[in-house]
Amino acid sequence: MSRPIHFEIHASDPARACAFYAAVFGWTYQDWSDFTGSPYFGVTSGPEDEPGINGAITQRRGDAPATGSPVTGAVLTMGCADFDATARAILEAGGTVAMDKHALPGMAWQGYFLDTEGNVFGIHQPDPDAR
Repeated sequence: MSRPIHFEIHASDPARACAFYAAVFGWTYQDWSDFTGSPYFGVTSGPEDEPGINGAITQRRGDAPATGSPVTGAVLTMGCADFDATARAILEAGGTVAMDKHALPGMAWQGYFLDTEGNVFGIHQPDPDAR
């Protein structure tokens, strides 16, 4: 069983989004852009001894959702022990690939999928040898 372990907020202007969430919720950030090869700021959303998950604000890849779209939310990422086995299960259950498996060098394997309702979600397999 996998639980959400991470969220991502895709932003046209990541610095502006970081400033917004820091001002509103007091979130703090670490620059992880070197791991991802594009603007990516790790979010600490609160104390580790309180319920909740941490996440990131990342550079949007594509156009911003149109105002008034049904839902323009953040992306949840689920942890997994075996990326390839989890990807097969997603495809067998009717999901599709949104963004292929890729390395977060020295950190993990990451990929994005669409569920049967068209919602994007990620899977993340920690692996310090990912390249």
